[in-house]
Amino acid sequence: MTTTVEPTAPPPALSTILNPGHLRLWSEADAFAAEEVAPHVARMEAAPGQVEREITDLMARRRWFALTVPRQYGGLGAGNVAKTVLIHRLARVSAASAAILQATHIPVGALLGYATHEQKMRWLPPVAEGSGLLTIAVTEPEAGGHIGGMETMAVHDGADWVLNGSKIHIGNSHLATAHLVIARTAPDGVRTSQALTAFLVEADSEGLTVQPHRPAIGLRGFSAGRLELADVRVPEDNVVGKVGQGMDIAQSSSILYGRPNLAAISLGVHDAAMESTVSFLQARHRYDGSLADIPAVHQRIGAMASRLGAARTLAYLAVHLLDQGIACDTELINAKYLGHRYAARSVQDAMELHAAQGLDGTGLLQRLLRDIQCTYAPAGTGMIQLLRLADDALGISPAPWSERLTTAAEATWARSDSDLNATPA
Repeated sequence: MTTTVEPTAPPPALSTILNPGHLRLWSEADAFAAEEVAPHVARMEAAPGQVEREITDLMARRRWFALTVPRQYGGLGAGNVAKTVLIHRLARVSAASAAILQATHIPVGALLGYATHEQKMRWLPPVAEGSGLLTIAVTEPEAGGHIGGMETMAVHDGADWVLNGSKIHIGNSHLATAHLVIARTAPDGVRTSQALTAFLVEADSEGLTVQPHRPAIGLRGFSAGRLELADVRVPEDNVVGKVGQGMDIAQSSSILYGRPNLAAISLGVHDAAMESTVSFLQARHRYDGSLADIPAVHQRIGAMASRLGAARTLAYLAVHLLDQGIACDTELINAKYLGHRYAARSVQDAMELHAAQGLDGTGLLQRLLRDIQCTYAPAGTGMIQLLRLADDALGISPAPWSERLTTAAEATWARSDSDLNATPA
């Protein structure tokens, strides 16, 4: 059974979206995945209790954690299409590595939308240098993704805020130097839209504990752990946005960054399943041809190709619209929902088409089967996505975040095909 994924060129259908800089990044990401990531995948799979740091450091040296950060803060200013290219191509080889990369982009996006210039100057250059990764801490053990049920509290005490509570499923929890924590700052009875606030909590803060890493069903090497906050003092300067604006920060970050990031991971897993399956079926001789020539098998391949093409088009169109400042919340939500759903179906088809070959406990397919489960729940389950899509169809959705918080790529980068690793001006 094929266990590697070879570099491939972008499909012609993306030619109206990908500019020269995107094409260079596509090739660079494929080369990096093949040369720097693939050799470590077996080690990562064999040690689910370990957090992957080596690949994290390699990505940090390329300033990929600051891909969307403007150049004035040390980033590449490359935009959301570029981010999707990078996550997608890495996920073809290692969804866990792609998950590490995308997790820091969510709090970075929150800072770009809500932080002051002084806060950006303090927190974003370390991200660009690779010396300071961030998390966003919203989900809680009891409330899950129900923001209105949040119990973590922040109380004003002199010049500081004091935080108490627990956060769970925090991506890059064991790698971050700071956490963007959403906490309740208003008493009961205040509407959730005005009751929450965002705080940057440094990882070495007294009273902050990161629980030991516990591996999930998939994404081995990626840490999504639990934070405990016990009388953690946070200075006023570390409040991001306005007091009471935390729900806006959490929701906009989830829609504009979390959902397209997960769509890109699902797309990479989908690509790997498709390519591996086609290679396997073409290589298995039956009668006067191969397994791929059998009509029933041929049809299954066609169904996988249909789903993959639709998921790819939606994932890239959504972030292209986002880079243009066009309202696209619905497309971002749908890209996440259908991207996972289509990929999960195709991975299952791949398992069935490989028959007993797919049961290899150390092979590619069993890893894809586990990894794709991890793109369903984060940034809202599939059921939540359907509720938001229904709101849009019924005309009861709020104003799109993609209109209110434009994150368009720097025009200079979009026109350039210069080396992505060059020192920013």
